[in-house]
Amino acid sequence: MPMYQPTKLDVGGGGQVLDLETAVKDGILGGGGVGGGNGNGMGAAGATLEKVDLKKMIEELVAIEVPSVFICPISLEPMQDPVTLCTGQTYERSNILKWLSLGHFSCPTTMQELWDDSITPNKTLHHLIYSWFSQKYLAMKKRSEDVQGRVSEILETLKKIKGQARVQALKELRQIVVNHSSARKTVVDNGGIGLLSSLLGPFTSHAVGSEVAGILVNLPLDPESRSNLMQPARMSLMVDMLNEGSTVTKVNCTRLIENLMEGNDFESQVVPSLSLLVGLLRLVKDRRNPNGVQPGLALLKSISELESVRCSILSIGAVAQLVELLPGLNPECLELALSILKNLSSLPAGQLALKDCPNMIPNVVKLLMRVSETCTQLALSILWAVCQLAPEECAPMAVEAGLAAKLLLVIQSGCNPTLKQQSAELLKLCSLNYTATIFISKCRLTSTLQ
Repeated sequence: MPMYQPTKLDVGGGGQVLDLETAVKDGILGGGGVGGGNGNGMGAAGATLEKVDLKKMIEELVAIEVPSVFICPISLEPMQDPVTLCTGQTYERSNILKWLSLGHFSCPTTMQELWDDSITPNKTLHHLIYSWFSQKYLAMKKRSEDVQGRVSEILETLKKIKGQARVQALKELRQIVVNHSSARKTVVDNGGIGLLSSLLGPFTSHAVGSEVAGILVNLPLDPESRSNLMQPARMSLMVDMLNEGSTVTKVNCTRLIENLMEGNDFESQVVPSLSLLVGLLRLVKDRRNPNGVQPGLALLKSISELESVRCSILSIGAVAQLVELLPGLNPECLELALSILKNLSSLPAGQLALKDCPNMIPNVVKLLMRVSETCTQLALSILWAVCQLAPEECAPMAVEAGLAAKLLLVIQSGCNPTLKQQSAELLKLCSLNYTATIFISKCRLTSTLQ
């Protein structure tokens, strides 16, 4: 095998010249694939992957940090077919051809006028790019194979062990599944979901249950798997862990239950007990652990869409607790909370609970034209339900909170016509308790708007 001789390489990027050894030392090419191997500078990685398409490798290594000399200055993407202009700058072929076809006769990077419009394939840079991606791709594939093998071992081990050993095996499996997509596929392909589901039951410890929930929440569940997990004993365990587990366990159980609701008759399986609803309200109200707010509200919203369950949600005082949370929620959580309140306002008891909540009207009025069009629409629906229930009591209170001015803003904005119509009807309802002059003053308008 001939001994490697360092060669000067033009890698583009402002006429930068490197030899292959310098490229390795500087981390452009990476170690282990140069000098030796097959004698062409690609080493083991190139020999193993010489038939793998560069485009495929780039797509699969999308999350990796790529050396800047491999990036096309036009698209800011790794180059697959690098070509060099007369100025010494290198670009992806398709990108620079498009630039030239648009009538530009200058170098995009330096803006120098081109004295020669020919483009020259940069074979050395292409070789460097291919070699670098080959090494990274081979390493990724090896890690993936190692991970898949370990997952298979753990799944076999779980069939034989119990107690603390089972907890430790599940903990390792959870960590692998969270960090590797290939591990998730291996679990599914090897019947892991059925095996993990079988570990949940009336006598399962919370230590085992929390690890299983942490794994399952990261896996795609088919209808059969969902049906299996929705057996009463398993659902009861999840609800217990949602109430008594750590914050991470509560969040995982919440997300898993929401996943189970998709395409299933969830109502008859879980909701007869108030434990789930109480646990969710505790989760969203826990100021020490804000990570539970969004998943808790998301599941509560899904449950509130079941009409027969709304009375149960009202019975645990959800309206007053959600209204109290409104001022401190982020936009995503605000939409969820308002959706729940809107669903509850469809019941007379829900409207009454909203009316009797002291801070409801001011808190909801503040959200109009402040967060998003969706929030405005939900807030209007809630205010409309309450003002219709008790116009003489609620409409003046809403006007004093600034509702009239907000409604006029909605009507004059670019919102959808339905929202504008709803605002106009609510504005008319609010005006019934005032003379025209007093109502205009309550709108807090400038003389121009008046």
